[in-house]
Amino acid sequence: MTHHSPTSEEVARRAGVSRSTVSVVLNNVTSIVIAEETRQRVLEAARDLGYVPSAAGRQLASGKSKTIGLLISYAEHLKVDAFVPQALYSLNEAAHARGFRVLVEALEDVSRPGAYDTLVRGKQIDGVIVLNPRADDEELPELIDRGYPVVVIGHAEHPSSRAVDVDVDNVEAARLVTRHLIELGRTRIAHVPYAPTVHHSSAMRLEGWRDVMEEHGLDASDAWVEPADFSAESGQRAMHALLERVRPDAVFAGNDTVAFGVMTALHEAGLRIPDDVAVTGFDDIPLARHAMPPLTTVRLPAVDMGREAAERLIRLIEERPEDRDAHVLLPTELVVRASTIGSAAMESA
Repeated sequence: MTHHSPTSEEVARRAGVSRSTVSVVLNNVTSIVIAEETRQRVLEAARDLGYVPSAAGRQLASGKSKTIGLLISYAEHLKVDAFVPQALYSLNEAAHARGFRVLVEALEDVSRPGAYDTLVRGKQIDGVIVLNPRADDEELPELIDRGYPVVVIGHAEHPSSRAVDVDVDNVEAARLVTRHLIELGRTRIAHVPYAPTVHHSSAMRLEGWRDVMEEHGLDASDAWVEPADFSAESGQRAMHALLERVRPDAVFAGNDTVAFGVMTALHEAGLRIPDDVAVTGFDDIPLARHAMPPLTTVRLPAVDMGREAAERLIRLIEERPEDRDAHVLLPTELVVRASTIGSAAMESA
């Protein structure tokens, strides 16, 4: 005769609660608050039925799944943004050194109720790194406020005292780029954000460009701004749209991938770089130095950001309170190449 093992569904029915509540109570998940009366009812139902949580559930609750998640809020990042593989490389390396695996997930609909809960419970991960979260993401702050281990690469718009961010000063870096172009005598400087400004770093780079333009009495109206959408193709489209309404003598592209598309559009329009239009990017991805001409850009420490995020997250998982409310700001550097100063100047430098 086969012995029937009770299930969590049977415990849930007897206690009059959901299966997720049973899992939270029996796996002792402390980051989610359950009323004491409900907790006792679940424990009593489990005792009556002789239910024992699964090994996988116990593993997740004890923090021993040894898996961390990298959550990307826009799946196109994986296809077109060269920042991602650099950060993922060092993140993965740092995690493996501490005995952790890395699970990569794209979560497009951050407005869906319970989107993060489904991921963190269903995938059995101990903590999550969120890359460049959206400003309209209301679920992420709730996850952080519950005490779940979260590290943000970029900046999260949230009031939580438990937030941990790893970022750069995007505003100041954008100011540096714009000043460089003005010092070269450029006065009609357009800006192509790498993504819609719902992404924090895109909005901050736009702010830095506009600050310096206005400081120098230069036109920083919306006519000189045309957002791209992560890819080189979107940068190409944005540049063509700009050329239909303005005639820039310089373009600050929000990242290098978008800058490549900007350069393609300028070549298609018969304009010379940098003689007619100087071009700058942001990130200093490996291909930037091989562009035609080589691209002036801001060196973003992508490898360091990935490593720092992984190490910070693992310390949060290990419940080291000194890492709560940490805001890590890494340095950037302007890398000047021929796309702004020309080949002759580079050779004489």
